[in-house]
Amino acid sequence: MGVTSYVHESKTVVAPEKMFKALIIDSHNLIPKIAPEGIKNIVFIEGDGSVGSIKQTNFADGGHLKWMKHRIDAIDSEKLYCKYTLIESEPSFQKVECVVYEVKFEASGDGGCVCKMSSEYHSKEGVELEEEEIKKGKDKALGLFKVVEEHLIANPNY
Repeated sequence: MGVTSYVHESKTVVAPEKMFKALIIDSHNLIPKIAPEGIKNIVFIEGDGSVGSIKQTNFADGGHLKWMKHRIDAIDSEKLYCKYTLIESEPSFQKVECVVYEVKFEASGDGGCVCKMSSEYHSKEGVELEEEEIKKGKDKALGLFKVVEEHLIANPNY
């Protein structure tokens, strides 16, 4: 099994605590409300959001994926850090065993923050991942980041 790693940083004018709350702590409530065309709902099928919990994202009809499950491996609300693993999806991934994500929100000094995200794609034995396949997933994640950012800017009391 091979591992392909990527690191990405996104800067925003939104405070790190607000971004962490929206994208990590309260994502199961917020994201389906602000992106219903892509995400039907997000539910905890095990746990309550703490370490070991499993969260299932159910996608709107017509998309490539029906659902995917993430396991929360580490979460620190004081350090604004989360590590989670994509463990399962429908349809199942043909080339990937799992994807491990680490996300950290750091203050940028101007009231906003920098979101630092690393991704480790653990490919199945004998499979090589193509850059274009990974880029599609990264682009969707960045798009969701932007939707949340725009919502928080428009709703500063969130």
